[in-house]
Amino acid sequence: MPSLRSRALSAALIAAGRRRRFGSVEAVRTRVAQSARRPASHLPPRSLGRVAEISRTFVGAWPVYDVSPRGTEPASQVLYVHGGGYINELMRPHWAMIRTLVTQAAARVVVPAYILAPRGTADRTVPVAADLLSGLIASGGAGGTVLIGDSAGAGLALAAAQRLRDRTGAQPSRIVLISPWLDVTMSHPDQAGIEAADPLLSRPGLREAGRLYAGTLAVDDPRVSPLHGSFGGLAPLTVFTGTRDVLSTDSRELLRRARAEGAEVEFHEEAGLPHVYPLLPLPEGRAARERIVELVRAAGEL
Repeated sequence: MPSLRSRALSAALIAAGRRRRFGSVEAVRTRVAQSARRPASHLPPRSLGRVAEISRTFVGAWPVYDVSPRGTEPASQVLYVHGGGYINELMRPHWAMIRTLVTQAAARVVVPAYILAPRGTADRTVPVAADLLSGLIASGGAGGTVLIGDSAGAGLALAAAQRLRDRTGAQPSRIVLISPWLDVTMSHPDQAGIEAADPLLSRPGLREAGRLYAGTLAVDDPRVSPLHGSFGGLAPLTVFTGTRDVLSTDSRELLRRARAEGAEVEFHEEAGLPHVYPLLPLPEGRAARERIVELVRAAGEL
């Protein structure tokens, strides 16, 4: 049974009409057009600078933030890839998670503000993300590097890990996927029934966002939809999902396919919880964050 706070938050999200952001093709196209005219900020909140050292470099056209504990050596490294349907920038919940990783896990967190769709498409984005991951592993040692992504960022993270595996065989110590969006086709037969209870997401807009991100690639190309890729040879996976998330089918399919290929998967599914609940101010979200901190700390001890 979800907590009272979780149930109240889901009701509030429904009342506020948050699903409208992905409620239709037109809603997504409008959002993309608005972003083109007035791009949203991806800057970290000023309060983060009080507890962390923050610098910014560029990898090609990507701004990449480097966030480290203030006054102490990092115990591990994290590449954090943010969600937002491939059409939205970093937001406060992402930065709050990054703050938690820095302050509670003593991790150095590298955060790319990757180019959004439709300018940023999978054929261009996945190789850059794989290069970032490769560089972190090479500089800090595979035992101290954790790859974390939420929602669309989890899809990009997994695709990057698959590409790096195919290219060099290198992997981080662990991959953490938070409410991952792994199949932009939105074709799983169970999604229609889940969608009615989802307070945040709708299939029509997600399909359009996925189409924009795919660019010239097929929407089921593993670079776009890494659920259609292979899972052998990947780092151990940890997955968080909730049953009020239309994308929970992706997590369940990942569990089934990855274990069938011999991959190690730690799986957390919370009844009644919405999309990206580990980023939300909920008791269940706090418990998930504590587990993620444990995993990042453990990577620093390898």
